[in-house]
Amino acid sequence: MTDAPREYHKPVRRPAELFDRLFSAEDPAEVSRVAHSTAAALLARVRADPDAATVERLVAYTGSHGIDDIAELWSRSPARSLPGALWRLYLLQVMIHDDPHTAALLYARGRAELSSVDEVVAGAPTPAGPDELVALIDTILRGLFDGDFAVALDRAAAFCRVQAAGATHLADDYEPTEPERASSFTTRALRLATYAEDLASCAALWRRDSLT
Repeated sequence: MTDAPREYHKPVRRPAELFDRLFSAEDPAEVSRVAHSTAAALLARVRADPDAATVERLVAYTGSHGIDDIAELWSRSPARSLPGALWRLYLLQVMIHDDPHTAALLYARGRAELSSVDEVVAGAPTPAGPDELVALIDTILRGLFDGDFAVALDRAAAFCRVQAAGATHLADDYEPTEPERASSFTTRALRLATYAEDLASCAALWRRDSLT
């Protein structure tokens, strides 16, 4: 977990700090309205005409601009809402890009320990190193804009479950000798597991035309 983070054009807070970040708001109702309207407008416009260059700019957005602008728009939205789902996908992308080696470690361990179809649903190659996981999360995010939205959310949920399993088992490994590191992995596992539940629920809502 010591790889140097990527350089951005503007300062970017570490992903761990962003999971629970809260922003001040003078009018929560207006914040909610803007979050939902911008998410719906963006998705409707891009999916109606998924120009490849536009889609790639959206996939690469955090690499060029950081995540703060997206956070200000969507981070306070309910987890099981359209802006909430978009926020979680972008945050997952930043987490993987920021530390792909740890992501690969967690994924490999989760894949070995988890007895489910999640690794198949997520769609990572075997083996899945840092570069492969960066490509995978970008592909999943791209699917929100030019593919089956619900499938992209299901893939992200499966990805989170594999990562969560890996973090849980690594926490157990480190507990006897490095309890602080074990605690950080436990925290990550809980967050990823919650994200998996939220994203899977969003996928189900989308299929019922109820994700707003």
